Amino acid sequence: MSTATMPFAAAASLSMPDKPSIAVLPFQNLSDSAEQDYFVDGMAEEIIMALCRIRWLFVIARNSTFTYKGQNVDVRQVSRDLGVRYVLEGSMRRANERVRVVSQLIDGETGTHLWADSFDGTLDDIFELQEQVASRVAARIESRLQLVELQRSARKPTTRLDAYVFHLRGLAHLNKYTEPALAEAVGMFESARALDPDYSAAAAMISGCRTIQVAQGWGPVSRADIAGEHQDLLCGRPRK
Repeated sequence: MSTATMPFAAAASLSMPDKPSIAVLPFQNLSDSAEQDYFVDGMAEEIIMALCRIRWLFVIARNSTFTYKGQNVDVRQVSRDLGVRYVLEGSMRRANERVRVVSQLIDGETGTHLWADSFDGTLDDIFELQEQVASRVAARIESRLQLVELQRSARKPTTRLDAYVFHLRGLAHLNKYTEPALAEAVGMFESARALDPDYSAAAAMISGCRTIQVAQGWGPVSRADIAGEHQDLLCGRPRK
């Protein structure tokens, strides 16, 4: 994307908070009529409110993100300006009574696309459609960011090469994001910890996998399995 004049000066760029953070940019209106702007803006607002219900996620307020409305922006600059790790952008296209909403999640530091999806519906009930799309987008983003944040935690090295190999194999299974793969990933991370009990990255990954399993309803997982480590990981707090 080309870089336009930004609403915030570079000197005013904000530091990132100590937990995962996201900004939802105003969605683009790809319909023939500019009168649909109200519906497009309402969709972005609903998504912001839905994301605010995720307690471990820091969400930038509408007043800050909507200053970018109508601008062709570089999401990396938005990330620096607003002090966020992730940026969500999207578009809406209407054809008669049919609506298609497309959204994509981007790593604000690298510009890498992390997730994208489209949602179709009708305008029988505008407010119900907005709520449904917002809930689905928020749910998909929550599960995706859990995975991304878990991968960020895998930074503390181990002196055991064999433990590191198990850790890498666990990450490969985790990336598949299926019920059998998550179970395999837990086994790999547990093997890594058995070889190096101080391998904190592997411990965090186990806890995070357990939390995802609970959220997705993938098999019986107890509170003891989660062990309370995952929230510290997601919120960026150092583990004690």
